[in-house]
Parts: sequence; C-alpha cells; structure tokens
Amino acid sequence: MKKWMGSLIFLTGMILLCALAVRFLTRGETLAEYAKEHPEIAYASPKKTDSPKASPGNIPDNAVSPEKDSSGKNTEASPAETPSPGTSQEGTDAAPAPDPVSDSPAGAVSDSASPMAVTEQETADSTHYQEGFFYQPLTDAVVARITGISYPITETLAPTLSLRVVNIVPDDETLAITYDDLRYLNVLYYDFEGQVQTGELICNKGIAQDLVEIFYELYLNEYQIEKIRLIDAYGGDDTASMLDNNTSCFNYRVVDGTSSLSKHALGCAIDINPFYNPYVVFNRGGTGETYISPPGSEQYADRTQSFPYKIDETDLCYKLFTAHGFIWGGNWNSSKDYQHFQKVVN
Repeated sequence: MKKWMGSLIFLTGMILLCALAVRFLTRGETLAEYAKEHPEIAYASPKKTDSPKASPGNIPDNAVSPEKDSSGKNTEASPAETPSPGTSQEGTDAAPAPDPVSDSPAGAVSDSASPMAVTEQETADSTHYQEGFFYQPLTDAVVARITGISYPITETLAPTLSLRVVNIVPDDETLAITYDDLRYLNVLYYDFEGQVQTGELICNKGIAQDLVEIFYELYLNEYQIEKIRLIDAYGGDDTASMLDNNTSCFNYRVVDGTSSLSKHALGCAIDINPFYNPYVVFNRGGTGETYISPPGSEQYADRTQSFPYKIDETDLCYKLFTAHGFIWGGNWNSSKDYQHFQKVVN
C-alpha cells in the first residue's frame, strides 16, 4: 500500500512540474488565451480554391463549341457534289433539297443545309462604302473556298486539294481572269420574309463599286432578294443555284449550251432572283423548241403575266443596273435572260 501511494505522489509531482514548465515556456499563456490572441490560426477554415479557368489545355472533353457538334466536327455542310461548272449544265439534275421551305422553288436547298453560308470579315485593304457594304481583294480564305469550284485549277494541282474539285483546266490553258482581277463583296439585303440578311458576291474589280452602290440602293428601298451566296455553295452548279433562286455573280464557266465563256467567267455579269426571271432560248438549235432554264420556272417565262419578283423595265433593279451602264438580258432578241445584267469593263 505504501509502495502504491508513493508512486501516485511521484506521478502527481511530475504532472505539476510539467505544467509549470509549459507555462514558463509559453510565457504563461493557456491554450484558451493563445487561441484568443491568434484566432486566424486557432479557428482557421480550409481555404477554398477557385475553379480553374478554361484554357486549351484543360477544357473538359464533353465541352462543345456552339459551332460544332458533339463529335467535335464543324457543323457547316460540305459543298454539294455536282457536275463540273466548266461544262454546260443542261440536262443535269440539281441536288435534292433537304427540308426545303414550303414556298421555295422546287429543288431549293434549305438554309440549314447550305454550305459556306458564312461571310468574310472586312480587311484593312477593303473599300468601305456604307455600313455592311464593302469590297476587297480576295483573301487567302476566299481563294481556298473557290479554287477548284468557281475558279478553275490545273490538272497537275487538282490532286493537291482536299476539297472535291469540279472545275479543272489543262496545265497549258491561260485563264481569262486572275484572282487579282476579282473582288469579294459584302452586302445587306431584304429576303422574301422582309428580314435583313448579309450576302456575299465575287465580281470583277471593274464593277465592284457599281455593285455596292446598286445593292445599297436596293437595300434602302427594301427590294426583296431571296438569297445572295457564292456559287461555290452549290458546288459551282449554275442550275442548282438558279433552282434555289440564288443571286450570284462570278463563276468560271461557259454559256449554257455553248462552248463560249460566259460573262460570269469574267465576273462581269450577275443574275438576280433567277428562278422568277428565267433564261429563255427561242427556236433552240433550229428545232423550234423553246428552252427555259432552270427547269420548273416555265410559268415565269411568260412576261405578260403579273407576279412577284419579276424584273422588267419598270422594276427598280432594272433601273439601277442600266443607270450604271449594265445591259439587261431581257432586251436580247434570240434569247431572253431576264435574271441577267452584264457590263463591259476595260
């Protein structure tokens, strides 16, 4: 018993000595006193870390850009596979129309399926006319869009392109026009729903100023044009473009049914609302046949009838183009090209 009591007294003494030593070493502060003096340490919560900002290296795999689908592929459609624009389009069928608008011409391509329906940005060397109306030399991006489609490529270079080439010329052929002779135009216009849209054209530099002035006046007067897209959106197929009632200008091709270069090949001609203003050839080939293009527009070949979007000599489009020195195909004799305006440039 005495031995047990002795051990207890010794342990109690050691505890008291340790307590005195701790108070001496901590300057006499108790734990409560230390916490009161240093709350940021005694009561600190774990720090919250900010979520990492998105960067090319840490974007989640399931993040999808608004311009891409879930597979990461750009949702913009590819050019339609069509016959070569360097030959006559007569007798070819236009590409079928996915989800066409009910009141659009037969064979029309819907907006959602139209490839390359995106305009280019204004560059430092552009000529700015009015807000939304400018023209400029072809950028590298535009050259890439049109080469092998509306602008021909040689046989040797054709295999080097990733796009499907439809416009090929022999290596020794001298083209009637160069990239430097062309200009890219951005214009605004009212569509058939009365909505303002942005359109794009490629033309000869000699008529670029004429076109921005004409289209600006058409815009101010809310003149309705269904579509204004590069012919490349239709694989360079003039018939497919006309079926979709697309207004276009440059396309290095021959005149329909001939071997002669069209004024479109020089960028000096433009077709306005072509489905409602068709191309008509009387007594074609001496057969007595009347040829009308595009197919399905026959009812609009009768110009004695009254219907919307008809170009005649009372129409604002006619007045503006002729005032700028253009010739109207509706005034020709052996044929009538009611959609067509062209101008001779030096």
